[in-house]
Amino acid sequence: MGWKDRQILILVLSVLLWACVKDKPAKVNTPAGKAGSVYIVCEGNFGNGDATLYSYDKKSDSVYGDLYKAANGQSLGDVFQSMRRIGDSLYLCINNSDKIVVLHALTHRFAGQINIPKPRYIVPLSTDKAFVSTLYSNKVYTINPKTLFLTGEMTFPHNNPEGMCISGSNLYVCPWDTTCNKIYSTDVTSGIATQAITLTGYAPHAVLTDREQMLWVLSGNVTKGRQAVLSRVDPSTGSVVKTYTFPAGTDPIKPVFNATRDTLYFIQVKYDGTNTNNGIYRMHLHDAALPATPFISANTYQYFWALGIDPATGDIYVGDPKGFSQKGTVTIYKSDGMPIRTFTVGLGPGQFYFETQ
Repeated sequence: MGWKDRQILILVLSVLLWACVKDKPAKVNTPAGKAGSVYIVCEGNFGNGDATLYSYDKKSDSVYGDLYKAANGQSLGDVFQSMRRIGDSLYLCINNSDKIVVLHALTHRFAGQINIPKPRYIVPLSTDKAFVSTLYSNKVYTINPKTLFLTGEMTFPHNNPEGMCISGSNLYVCPWDTTCNKIYSTDVTSGIATQAITLTGYAPHAVLTDREQMLWVLSGNVTKGRQAVLSRVDPSTGSVVKTYTFPAGTDPIKPVFNATRDTLYFIQVKYDGTNTNNGIYRMHLHDAALPATPFISANTYQYFWALGIDPATGDIYVGDPKGFSQKGTVTIYKSDGMPIRTFTVGLGPGQFYFETQ
């Protein structure tokens, strides 16, 4: 192949790559909330009040930036942790601002506010009852999403209630405390404690259910010397049926299931610039061991911070925070790991929420 032929080939490949993985600027107007939208929670930097809400419209392949400011003319607040839709409203946990901001789902206009210290995650039971976990306390609060009233609280033996899920008639709560090796369950109606399940690992921070109604609990706090452990738990007996211990020093976070809840995905993070034990991993719920290599590798001097699986398409959404030093990016991958789209979002993309209504 001659020099000119090689130049033409390089040009063609470059055009094809640009066509498949591209980055267009976000639109500044606020779109109507609708099914098929993917919301991107952008945390912002702690103390700077620069949290933002972005969205991606799959149908039009359009990115919309800072929806809250576009619709309301003001900033969202400090550290946007998570969001959920309940009924016709979106509930945004703004952690360091000690508030839950409520938006009309269709217009993104401000609809109200619930003042709660350091809210982390919301788990709805119904349109008039939801649970809110909190940082730096041992409480989970109960709210009425319709009236925006705080209706109760539950106290746990350890601090930092973090991840939660509802299974059957119980709410399961993970206290992300290095002295805690248990998850706790309470009756969703009465709020009465029902059981404490002992784990192998300490500092549980995420819990979710698989298609067989088993609980998966991710524990660990690597920076404080607690090794990461993944446990599969039978909630009917309170017994741990399978334990996966991560290699020392690895830091798995933010596990999610696919739509059929038979494949678990999670992030492993390295902050030191290396790419060993760094990327997106996945495993089947009956795998005998943890995956040894990433499904999607992070590059050198890169780590991921957000992970979501589109329930409609199976596409994998991954957020790169760029070290929280500049605007982050989101890359969409097909279920086979092939990248198909990259776009720029706000500072610190940390969570995806897929609109299905």
